Amino acid sequence: MHHTGNDFYVRQLRDMKGAFDFSAFDVADLAEYAVSCGTALAHSMAKAADPALIVGYVGKSAAFDAAIEKFALAYAEQNEADWNALKAAVKSGRVQAATE
Repeated sequence: MHHTGNDFYVRQLRDMKGAFDFSAFDVADLAEYAVSCGTALAHSMAKAADPALIVGYVGKSAAFDAAIEKFALAYAEQNEADWNALKAAVKSGRVQAATE
């Protein structure tokens, strides 16, 4: 493994070793799956670490704040690009979309 010089914290909620056939999902299945993923993510983040330990690790410089800002802006830009790509795919007929 190549070391990038960055530290990462990875947490796996459960090792379910399962797979889903997303092509068989209907709207309700997809909504339930999204809620399950969000719940798992929220639980994992809530158990991530003690806030005092995180503050001690991050330190007092502005480096962490700058990194979070950079990440958030890049994430927002990617989200916007993905949304535009999805709208274009729906408009061209490559992707079907249903509204309720």
